[in-house]
Amino acid sequence: MIGSPVAACTFSNVSPVNVIKSAEHPLLPASRPRAPKRAAGLALSVAVAAAVLPALAAAPAAAAPRDDKPAASPTPGAPGQRNDAPPTGMSKVGGDLLGEAGTQVRLGAGAPVLPKDVTGRSWIVADAESGKVLASHNPHWRLPPASTLKMLFADTVLPKFPRDEQHLVVAKDLAGLGAGSSLVGVKENLSYSVHDLWLGVFLRSGNDAVHVLSSMNGGVAKTVQDMQTQADDLQALDTRVVSPDGYDMPGQVSSAYDLTLFARSGLQNKDFREYCATATAKFPGAENKDKKRETFEIQNTNRLLTGDFGLNPYKGIAGVKNGNTTNAGATFTGVAERNGKVLLVTVMNPEARESQAVYKEAARLLDWGFAASGKVTPVGDLVPPKSATAKTGTSTGASAGSAQAGAKNRPGQASAAKGESGGAGTALGIAGGALALVAGAVFLINRRWPLRRR
Repeated sequence: MIGSPVAACTFSNVSPVNVIKSAEHPLLPASRPRAPKRAAGLALSVAVAAAVLPALAAAPAAAAPRDDKPAASPTPGAPGQRNDAPPTGMSKVGGDLLGEAGTQVRLGAGAPVLPKDVTGRSWIVADAESGKVLASHNPHWRLPPASTLKMLFADTVLPKFPRDEQHLVVAKDLAGLGAGSSLVGVKENLSYSVHDLWLGVFLRSGNDAVHVLSSMNGGVAKTVQDMQTQADDLQALDTRVVSPDGYDMPGQVSSAYDLTLFARSGLQNKDFREYCATATAKFPGAENKDKKRETFEIQNTNRLLTGDFGLNPYKGIAGVKNGNTTNAGATFTGVAERNGKVLLVTVMNPEARESQAVYKEAARLLDWGFAASGKVTPVGDLVPPKSATAKTGTSTGASAGSAQAGAKNRPGQASAAKGESGGAGTALGIAGGALALVAGAVFLINRRWPLRRR
């Protein structure tokens, strides 16, 4: 069951393309037990979990719409036939093995094998702090990202506006919304705080909130350009941005590797960590007869965070973003923490027909990652931003060389809350409304996130 302890997980046999046992690699480091690390606030988060998570699991907000948006037109990299093969010549950013087709993993002594019931066309599981990739499957396959692209949008725009800034929405702010877009319910001629708008982006995947924030940033075209610039700095060379919200557009692609870079970069920002960990919040509604604003509750559409029918909240989950469109299918990037170990996982477009497949497969990979940590040889790295390496004047040889090798593979350039508090005081201190954060997020929200251990 999802959310069960790692010890209860059973891993089945699998036949990946590049599974290498330690006996075949004498240089494989010996497995050694890892001492648990816990922040001061983590013990409190465990206590909060007992109250918050059962409530979330019991009320999965069945009325919340899926993050579904129809395709505007066929997109290169769209699912198509399920028996199509990944392309040749995929990027090798992060290491040569990451550019190879199929599953890449190097198992050491005592390492569990990968779960066999993972059907995503592309996936990756990595250590969030060191950037070491524990295992991957076609991580550089360029595919439509759906609303997981909102992580790049937030990483780009979130630092630009103070959360208490107010914005009066006008008609042009909401112009150009795609038919069938997921919406949080932003209305013209009403004012919203930047904080409100980001809640709409992260919890309800609201394209209307994205468009308003884009308008504040100088318009959709400028925001797309800014996002592309940010992707380039992050060395996310598989990504071509066409719409800021992830709505299906011709030529808009990313990859499991790039989405994981976006999440890792965004998580450096405390506000980003807080928003992606928020389970429920109050959102401003219409004005009543007394000119007072009504509010309504919104709930996060990330089902590993809030749970759903037949799906429990994942133990230790703390974000990040889910998506679902016609071209992309289901996509998901998540971050979770257990005993001081923080892992990132991304799954794109699973072919399994089981309900909530993208979440279940992400959970299986996280379970494997926590069990395998320290028992596998990494197959690659999450590269640091170019700006970070420029400031230090250093870069690992493998990362620098592989980034250059992958550059030639990139596509063309881009075209023009009143909830229960589960945040150990973090949510309680937010002006303008309380948030309900999952308990596992306390550790991550208040933690310093190094881009790379040195």
